[in-house]
Amino acid sequence: MQTETEVQGVEQPRPRFRVRKVSTDRPWMWLTAGWQDMMAHKPIALAYGGALVLFSWLLALLMFEFGLTWAILPAVAGFFIVAPLVAAGLYEVSRRREAGESVTLHDAIWGFRRNGTQIAMMGALLVVINLIWVRVAGLIFALFFGLNFSPSLAELPIRLLQSDNLIPFLIVGTGFGFLLALATFASCAVSMPMLVDRNISFLEAVTVSIQAVAENPRPMMLWAGLIVVFTGLALLPFFLGLIIAMPLIGHATWHAYRDLVVEQQ
Repeated sequence: MQTETEVQGVEQPRPRFRVRKVSTDRPWMWLTAGWQDMMAHKPIALAYGGALVLFSWLLALLMFEFGLTWAILPAVAGFFIVAPLVAAGLYEVSRRREAGESVTLHDAIWGFRRNGTQIAMMGALLVVINLIWVRVAGLIFALFFGLNFSPSLAELPIRLLQSDNLIPFLIVGTGFGFLLALATFASCAVSMPMLVDRNISFLEAVTVSIQAVAENPRPMMLWAGLIVVFTGLALLPFFLGLIIAMPLIGHATWHAYRDLVVEQQ
């Protein structure tokens, strides 16, 4: 039987990555570096953002056609959940630029195929989380306003403001959404660019991402707030602002990953 000393003497496997602690104001550096990446590859950034705007318009049109105007806000909130997956091509652009390699739109699309199986598994997880959010949001809405509450988009704000259930609905809906968003952000803060950059499992990437958020609470709170503000403002002019906001945040997320995660020697 091994003694305690012998057991302690066995070399334990070292983690492959460690998380660096950064100052609170680092997210501004990530945005600056992201802006530089975007300006260096304007056609790709505009194509990426433009495609996302067109998809958003199509989704909104389908909701109008099927009388699901109430679902627009949950769908917009769900965008924050799946956005890390959508930005995989942007991470590839930043990765190639950092390595001094040429970049084309085809190269950006290739980002989805790097470590493709694990990226697909991570994407499936995000899609499931998004579906859960939309379903729960629908149940909460039906609980407070009933199944037959389906005004037009023009009437929706007034009808909501006239309802006595608006405040309880906002409290419950916002509370659940905040908890889900917090868990999603912690899991995805650096995991998706890490999967594009490294041949690792999505579980390992998620673990490192959660650790990065836990060890850098202040800068990551600022970063999460900036993402919400920039994306929220981009959504207001009927999604048009996503042409700029999405590439900027995507490239900046790559630099957040490179700043926070260090491979062990």
